[in-house]
Amino acid sequence: MSKVQAREVRIIGGQWKRSKLPVADKPGLRPTPDRVRETLFNWLGQDLDGWRVLDAFAGSGALGFEAASRGASEVLLVERDAELCRSLNSSRARLKAETLRVECADALAWMARCAPARFELVLLDPPFQQDLFDAALRAAAPLVATGGYVYLEAPQNLSPPPELGLSPKRTGRAGAVHYHLLQRSG
Repeated sequence: MSKVQAREVRIIGGQWKRSKLPVADKPGLRPTPDRVRETLFNWLGQDLDGWRVLDAFAGSGALGFEAASRGASEVLLVERDAELCRSLNSSRARLKAETLRVECADALAWMARCAPARFELVLLDPPFQQDLFDAALRAAAPLVATGGYVYLEAPQNLSPPPELGLSPKRTGRAGAVHYHLLQRSG
């Protein structure tokens, strides 16, 4: 049985600029497009020195590796698919990404156990077909430090419920992907 050739995505900035990450051929796995990642990191600033970042629903790891490449002091990739976790760990070892860690777990369950105000940035790109957007936002909101950010991708434009304390900062659209940068208020 021949193995399907994996696709790739490139890191677009920072110390690993132009490095490739494999993208497994799995149903529903759609890495954040280069253009969207570039926009996100233009919004956040190119230097994430000292930031603690959670990439929930990590998939290919493109968002989390991008944050680590730009100097984040701690990046945690949470992914429940064991094959994807192995691939993420392989990329971490190849790039010698010392500040990056992979946790093989369900993202919603992991966030429910996490200490509050633990991250400056939480990246959410849940599988579109599972409609986890509201649940993911509700789980992520308490994890973000005051002034920190939640980034969310969804198939439609979304507004966070007011009780979460997340204010929309920027939004955009690329094809079928709507992306949102939300900031935690004090």
